[in-house]
Amino acid sequence: MFEYEYVIIGNSAAGVGALEGIRKNDRTSSAAVISSETHHTYSRPLISYLLLGKTDRERMKYRADSFYEDNRADFFPGETAVSVDPDAHTVTAESGKVCSYKKLICATGSSPFVPPFAGLDTVDRKFTFMSLDDADSLAASIGEGTRVLIVGAGLIGLKCAEGIAARVKSVTVVDLAPRVLSSILTEDAAETVRAHIESAADVKFHLGTSVKEFRGDTAILDDGEEIGFDVLVLAVGVRANTSLLAAAGAKTERGISVDRGMRTTLPDIYAAGDAVQGYDSSVGTERVLALLPSAYAEGECAGVNASGGDMTLDCEIPMNSIGFFGLHMVTAGAYDGEKTVVGSGESMRTFFIKDGTLRGYIILGDVAGAGIYTSLIREKTPLETLDLDSLFREPTLAAFPKSYRKKILAAEEEA
Repeated sequence: MFEYEYVIIGNSAAGVGALEGIRKNDRTSSAAVISSETHHTYSRPLISYLLLGKTDRERMKYRADSFYEDNRADFFPGETAVSVDPDAHTVTAESGKVCSYKKLICATGSSPFVPPFAGLDTVDRKFTFMSLDDADSLAASIGEGTRVLIVGAGLIGLKCAEGIAARVKSVTVVDLAPRVLSSILTEDAAETVRAHIESAADVKFHLGTSVKEFRGDTAILDDGEEIGFDVLVLAVGVRANTSLLAAAGAKTERGISVDRGMRTTLPDIYAAGDAVQGYDSSVGTERVLALLPSAYAEGECAGVNASGGDMTLDCEIPMNSIGFFGLHMVTAGAYDGEKTVVGSGESMRTFFIKDGTLRGYIILGDVAGAGIYTSLIREKTPLETLDLDSLFREPTLAAFPKSYRKKILAAEEEA
């Protein structure tokens, strides 16, 4: 048995945040990181850019090669945790390796959701697109003559399309939703993004329908249309990896239940990242925030608190900063309240106001200064004191009262 003060399960953003959070308070106690992946920690959102040729393995690394050594942590790659015993304070890996802990942080992330499509077992070349191994496997199976079918027009599906479009013959995207990126874009913004993608690459969309059945390398859609393909990518969605702690007795819903200090319902066990159901301050309720910045912040919070600190996360909001084929966008918060649209097409900003505060926004095109809008949501700043016309046209401090500008500038000088 390996004995540690701290054990972290997971090696992505939340796991990294957890180790760095621990080392803010405790530089010397023993720590271990257990990872089912064999790779050094890397940035998952960059896998599409790896296929696109815009990055490489070295630049994908989320931390330096010396990260584990610098943070005095033993790293166990390729070890999948299969059970947690909260009474014995142990974690057991699939290989039989057992690690004891005084504090455990679970950062197990999420996994692709694969619906039980009829005939899916008849498809020879099928892939998901969430990890570096997924990207490597997909890259090895495509070429200039490959027809690719992607099921799912969400973030994962569209990033996959961007990554491979220039390397294959054609890409077809199918989604049951009536628009692309249906979870983060309004109808008008989604239509702009779809039109941009279709004009920028050989990508065709079939929206408002789904696959009824697969017959080998042919997909039969609900509307009867048949689509031939050589490679299938399943990007329907993800599910939080809750089973490890659920089996140990922790409360779980759509994710692992945690308080605002990332404590689970089990003693000495914390959780963070895509696996948890954290607090979304934009809507005032618990939900899964499967986003890299949130994952890191939650991991750091868990690490700080596990090592004796006192940290609370109460201002997290869903936020995406992404781009597809050169069109950039930022979305944040909740789409709740009165809607205001400034501009149109690929230079469009949509704002949602409720109870005198900004609740959410969608920006297409020029995303500079979007952080100001994000701060307004997080801080629940009353909008009655601001020049909204000016603020919505351009996010600068000029839209704020003089007293507020002085406060911000003074804070920047102190920093």
